[in-house]
Amino acid sequence: MANASKGFHELFRVIFFDLGSTLIYFDGDWDETFEHANLALGQNLNFLGVDVEPTVLAAEFDRRIKIYYEKRDIDLIEHTTEFVLKDLLDAVGFPNVQDDLIRSGLGAWYSTFQTHWRVEPDAVSALTGLKAMGCRLGLITNAADASDVHTLVDRAGLKPYFDRIWISASVGVRKPHPRIFEIALDSFNVKPKEAAMVGDSLNADILGANNVGMASIWLTRRADPKENDKYRTRVYPDEVLTRLSELPSLLANW
Repeated sequence: MANASKGFHELFRVIFFDLGSTLIYFDGDWDETFEHANLALGQNLNFLGVDVEPTVLAAEFDRRIKIYYEKRDIDLIEHTTEFVLKDLLDAVGFPNVQDDLIRSGLGAWYSTFQTHWRVEPDAVSALTGLKAMGCRLGLITNAADASDVHTLVDRAGLKPYFDRIWISASVGVRKPHPRIFEIALDSFNVKPKEAAMVGDSLNADILGANNVGMASIWLTRRADPKENDKYRTRVYPDEVLTRLSELPSLLANW
């Protein structure tokens, strides 16, 4: 651990955060919400003129989005939900659909999930504490739609705390791919050793940070055991926290 007598700004000029299950959490039943979201998308598109039964559209989107999720976890390429939806509409005979229809359908889909996201009770106080210590803050999140991320960040009241937000949907690759971390570091003009990453995923957040030479801090409060257990014996964070409220003190005494 670094010398605690050094000033905070001399250790880490930037702290990066993950979003979901780190700063905000999902309070609904994921499978049930997914089913409702698919139907909302199908109904929205049918209302706007896609002459396919809403339940059929919902089922096909469900099938395609799950295939996409599995593939992106392997190749770390983020093609976005917009890409998946356009491909689906082309397959059912509606090519070259206008962007406003696409956004309407995706808006209906994402709004179903958005009602279940809540900000962590200690998120704002932790971010406020870090800003008071002179730290610059960035967000690096895996998400298939940039608009959805900005909506979630806005609704949680977190956007004023972040100097930069990097979303895999905009970058084209997902954590732990080094490129998304490198782009984020370059945007702040800092070296990896001058930054730390805070997140709930040993694979996406901790491995990603470790691979580019950043400090890594694993937040375990919402960490998914099923996702993380397979990495416990080969991915090691520099520090482990159970609550965001512990973070300012940890960094001040690093």
